[in-house]
Amino acid sequence: MSKRSLNCLFGCLAANSRYCRNYSYKAVRRPDTAILSRKLTAPQVESKPDELQAPNDLTKHLRAKILATGPITVAEYMREVLTNPLSGYYMNRDVFGREGDFITSPEICQIFGELVAVWVVSEWRKLGSPTPFQVVELGPGRGTLSRDVLKVLTQFKLAGQFSMHMVEISPYLSKVQAQYLCFSSEIVTDENSSHYLTGKTATGTKVFWHKRLEDVPNAFSIILAHEFFDALPVHKLQRDEKYWKEVLIDVNENNSNDFDNKQQFRYVISKSQTPVSHLFTSITGETRDCLEYSLDTDRIINIIANRFESDGGIALIMDYGHFGEKGDTFRVRKVHVVLFFEFI
Repeated sequence: MSKRSLNCLFGCLAANSRYCRNYSYKAVRRPDTAILSRKLTAPQVESKPDELQAPNDLTKHLRAKILATGPITVAEYMREVLTNPLSGYYMNRDVFGREGDFITSPEICQIFGELVAVWVVSEWRKLGSPTPFQVVELGPGRGTLSRDVLKVLTQFKLAGQFSMHMVEISPYLSKVQAQYLCFSSEIVTDENSSHYLTGKTATGTKVFWHKRLEDVPNAFSIILAHEFFDALPVHKLQRDEKYWKEVLIDVNENNSNDFDNKQQFRYVISKSQTPVSHLFTSITGETRDCLEYSLDTDRIINIIANRFESDGGIALIMDYGHFGEKGDTFRVRKVHVVLFFEFI
């Protein structure tokens, strides 16, 4: 895109933004809306002191599962911990913002989302401005990025030419997103519907919520994913002499009856190769002793590629990581502090 075209895009944004002064951006710090979102969507449950000492239902569920079927993969453990319908990390609470465990870039300042939207408009025009089109966000968090993108697309007079689709598994977060994005919204009760929640913005743009990317209608799509893939479950592999073996999670037998001890689980190495570790048997030149592999990432990338091949589209994936030189990157982030994930 030429410098002149970019100046035109930024000029349009500046002329219509209440955060601007003399056609230049004024950096603003977003208010933390975690308290408001909790107040509007979270059920009020009174905590009892003795409940804090007991293991939660998810811990009991995982222990029972492992004792019944044997050690589970790290990927299976992650999937349960993050998205278990009853006790999953993302399912029933707001984990973002100063009162949560981490803050993402769109939450800090609106300029991040507006720059993403400028990219969307630029690339869409390069491809001939096909209409109608879809804006799809994977794992939208509170919906802040989508809200900023929606605002910019509306300023470019694109309302009515596109729909927005949120791929969100969390019932709690979908309600928060609906409050951010929509003038009105309603739950869809039809079991055969590809979406479970729908709404309309103040400018009339339709918004749909889906559990899976596969449920999003086939059409020209602009897919956005910000810190989505780095949260997907991974399989952990460890080199054992000539072969890769998988790291599994087992119960900690040393304190099987001591629920006050936080070390309920431990790492173990698979006795033989697993289907996932077999995938890496033929890799030559690998110097790492430990690596991580996400089957879910492969699956979703293939879905995106197939959609683009049949219906057209573009994707912007924003993540933070390394260039393949690191091994163990499994971490816990609690109250904005990064902790190593230690099982003894």
